[in-house]
Amino acid sequence: MKAGRIAALDVLRGVAILGTFGTNVWIFTSPAGVAAIFAPGSAVETGLRMLSNGKFLSLLSIMFGIGLALQHASAQRRGARWPGWYLWRSALLFVEGTLHYVLVFEFDVLMFYALVSVLVAFLVGRGARVRRGWMIAAGTVHVLFVGFITAGLLTGHADLGTGKPVDTSSWPAQVLARVEYASTYRAEAVFVLPLSLVLFLAGAWLLRSGALENSARGTALRRRLMAWGFGVGVPLNVITAYAGVEWAMVERYVCAPIVAFGLLGGITALVLRMRDEAGPVRTGLTAIGRCALSCYILQNLVASVLCYRWGLGLTGGPLWTVGCFLLVSALMMAGACWWIGRFPRGPVETAWDWAYRLPRWSTRVGTASPVGPAG
Repeated sequence: MKAGRIAALDVLRGVAILGTFGTNVWIFTSPAGVAAIFAPGSAVETGLRMLSNGKFLSLLSIMFGIGLALQHASAQRRGARWPGWYLWRSALLFVEGTLHYVLVFEFDVLMFYALVSVLVAFLVGRGARVRRGWMIAAGTVHVLFVGFITAGLLTGHADLGTGKPVDTSSWPAQVLARVEYASTYRAEAVFVLPLSLVLFLAGAWLLRSGALENSARGTALRRRLMAWGFGVGVPLNVITAYAGVEWAMVERYVCAPIVAFGLLGGITALVLRMRDEAGPVRTGLTAIGRCALSCYILQNLVASVLCYRWGLGLTGGPLWTVGCFLLVSALMMAGACWWIGRFPRGPVETAWDWAYRLPRWSTRVGTASPVGPAG
């Protein structure tokens, strides 16, 4: 622990937020937009896409599970009902995700995180056997479905398609397209529900098992995570990335989550070894981690302004994609550091906290402010 917070937690969250943008940036910078999601690219582009594809979304899912477990532990210490007010948090997250999907970005993750969090909220306090049973069942469903789709792709009976072309010269047209093609854009959100359940529960288990602690047990667990993530996940990820679009589902939804556990172990180990004052990169990642929701939304909004034709219309090949990622990441780090130096939480987090506390205020007669931390 450091200053009442788990030392690596904010850094991990910051890496996950920027990493998800590393996947999304290819959609923003491609002249074809979402229509080029599964379009084949050069060997260099394939390698660059592979670096972020699916890994940081999985890491973010694990972090959500860790956060949920922390909320549960906090409620237990205070003797509060569980899930209780946490379900209001899930409702707020769903509303926020819906607005982000309609107004900003087609592939929002907050909506399905909100749905998964409701189920996990009822499971996180159950016994280890119950949680393990749900993880095995959900994992089995997920792997079978990925295998079914992959078999269809290999035999020519399935097609991932090229996405729906959208007119990026008009923001209102994009909004209408997201509404019209909601069943297409939200298909992934439905598909990854079992995987998200596994990753949420895995995050809760890792927190309780001491994976983020500076202890002998934590060190041993992190080493196992890195051995599996980097020793097994990375080679399989490289093979499937270059094996063709037929293996795209396996790459993104099977191999990438394995690598994500290695990333969690490696980043945590690196943070715990740092005894000197944090440098600019770690400081920036920590600030992003503390403004995670704000930065997640803002980085997509900034990329929209830079790349869509209703904005600056800057699109291009892999070189511009990397440049856009670095530019937006630097802006997020600088902005988050400036904000956190002046305010205790990010702007979206502040609005979210106010909305979370509002029902409690309405139930307190004659009380001007809530007592105690938000659940």
